[in-house]
Amino acid sequence: MSQHDHSDHENGNHNDEHDHDDHEGHSHHEHHKKMVQDFKWRFWWILGLTIPIMALSPMIQDFLGVDWRFAADKWILASLSTVVYFFGGWPFLTGLVDELKEKQPGMMTLIGLAISIAYLYSTAVVFGFEGDLLYWELSTLVGIMLLGHWIEMRSVMSASSALEELAELLPGQAHRVNEDGTTEEVPVDELKQGDQVLIKPGEKIPADGVVVDGKSSVNEAMLTGESKPVDKADGDEVIGGSVNEKGSITVEISKTGDDSFLSQVMNLVEEAQQSKSRTQDLANRAAFWLTIIAIAAGLITFGAWIFFTGQDFGFAMNRTVAVMVITCPHALGLAIPLVVSMSTSIAATNGFLIRDRAAFEQARNLDAVIFDKTGTLTEGIFTVTDILNFGDDRSEQEILKYAASLEKNSEHPLAKGILEKAEDTWDPDEFNSITGKGIEGKVNGHSVKVVSPGYIRENEMSFPEEDVEKLSSQGKTVVFVIIEEELTGAIALGDEIRKPSKNAIKALHDLGIECIMLTGDNQQTADYVAGELGIDQVFAEVLPDEKADKVKEVQEQGKLVAMTGDGVNDAPALAQADVGIAIGAGSDVAVETGDIVLVKNNPEDVTALIKLSKATYKKMVQNLWWASGYNIGAIPLAAGALYAWGVILSPAVGAILMSLSTVIVAINARFLKME
Repeated sequence: MSQHDHSDHENGNHNDEHDHDDHEGHSHHEHHKKMVQDFKWRFWWILGLTIPIMALSPMIQDFLGVDWRFAADKWILASLSTVVYFFGGWPFLTGLVDELKEKQPGMMTLIGLAISIAYLYSTAVVFGFEGDLLYWELSTLVGIMLLGHWIEMRSVMSASSALEELAELLPGQAHRVNEDGTTEEVPVDELKQGDQVLIKPGEKIPADGVVVDGKSSVNEAMLTGESKPVDKADGDEVIGGSVNEKGSITVEISKTGDDSFLSQVMNLVEEAQQSKSRTQDLANRAAFWLTIIAIAAGLITFGAWIFFTGQDFGFAMNRTVAVMVITCPHALGLAIPLVVSMSTSIAATNGFLIRDRAAFEQARNLDAVIFDKTGTLTEGIFTVTDILNFGDDRSEQEILKYAASLEKNSEHPLAKGILEKAEDTWDPDEFNSITGKGIEGKVNGHSVKVVSPGYIRENEMSFPEEDVEKLSSQGKTVVFVIIEEELTGAIALGDEIRKPSKNAIKALHDLGIECIMLTGDNQQTADYVAGELGIDQVFAEVLPDEKADKVKEVQEQGKLVAMTGDGVNDAPALAQADVGIAIGAGSDVAVETGDIVLVKNNPEDVTALIKLSKATYKKMVQNLWWASGYNIGAIPLAAGALYAWGVILSPAVGAILMSLSTVIVAINARFLKME
């Protein structure tokens, strides 16, 4: 087993003593999926029924200049439309009842009212009432509203997805060690405090605990965001869900269930998601006012024609229906979803996915963006940054080649970084580990050692300390190369800053947005990276369960905050932020918790999404004006305000005008583009 001892980079303690209640995230997730499927299923059925309804409608036939009428065609039309009204309109009718119960009329009330009036009016015409059949208007309105809600719901994020991803980090089984030393396979949920479990190389650690036997390096990147696996030996704590990379270890369980680190992260994610405020939907606000206008205009129209002009009931009812149909446009139901769909498509082609529309809309008003360092602003993997030659006649590339040749037998992440940098290697003749200090062996006929600073200090070897200290101050890890017992050189490895990071920070500054960095690294490393990038504020040495608190701290300054991160430890902070931006190549849970996912791991996309958010909101407002303003302007005509001059808008013409407003809104949405 090979281990480089880098004690300068210690991990924090991840204890958290808060208790949290159980939550039912899974059931909410299933409910959300069923609702999306329900709207989709109803939409396709209604689309199928709309075709014969359109073909049988006298108004459509007159428009096309055909005559497909036959005996009992009205009754077939009424029967098909009844299915559309009750089956397709059911979500809106139940929504109408719910909104009225809560005394908050909105989109559902408006749709429910319009389809009910169109259906009851048309059915009355079938039974002899004088007027036009508006069944085609009913079916197209129901179909378009179902499509709009289906598109809209697909963009809504389910909070439980993140919790499911977290739960999947834990293995299902564990090797429990019995008193006689034998092991048995048991389900993880049967483990209790004090049990000892054997964790083999490559396996996940089933619960929080303390190592009681064996040595290994454990990859905690998914949980702590720390890219370098951490060496573990007797007495060291391990976290459930982290991966044992090499060497078998026996762990005594110290925490299970709700007390575990992973459960606490899950609770933090859910709490932050539940407490996050949402902006009220623009379309619902417009629908609320249109509902008030529709009911008021309808009542005024009916009353005015009956009581003040002496017109008959049939004429007054026709005017009222025309007003109600005009007031509930197809366009309003699609004004927002069409723009959302368009912006989602544009975003995807530009490297980011929108998961939560409300949060995406908020991005246009951001005051601050908090970046996680490791894997977001930096690459998250160790690469060779410097090679020092201590006066030996060998070249830097030769020193690297000797080190890389020896590292071929090591699985350590530093070894991977050295191997990736080397152009070619020799096969080592001998290989041994120097416990806790490095590795040694024979390469190309020479004895070679790759060791830690601890080994050099113990053996009192002299080297240019100033040069090495300079590299260490930049947050880099330094290993030393000894050839034939002579200290030949040193290799520095660092978590390199992403090339687009500096451009991203500058672009955000140009938009007047403050840039903050959040990291578990020491202050010296954090300050170096922040200085290189021009970061405004740094939070260093932050424990995983403190990240969400740091986001709150910035929010309490009255700022609208975005958080960008990739690890499980970032998930609570992503959920707490007003806008959570997940790096796509990071852990699944960060992706599931994020409101927006950066697919290409490019920090510059943060600026792009803010610009798209501004453009999207602008287009939404334009569409709402087209959808609502068009209607409000047409209401007086539908009510018969110009009747004295021979200008009157029938329910049929009103329905056609509404279809035109839908076309205008659709075309306007197509003009959305990145600014």
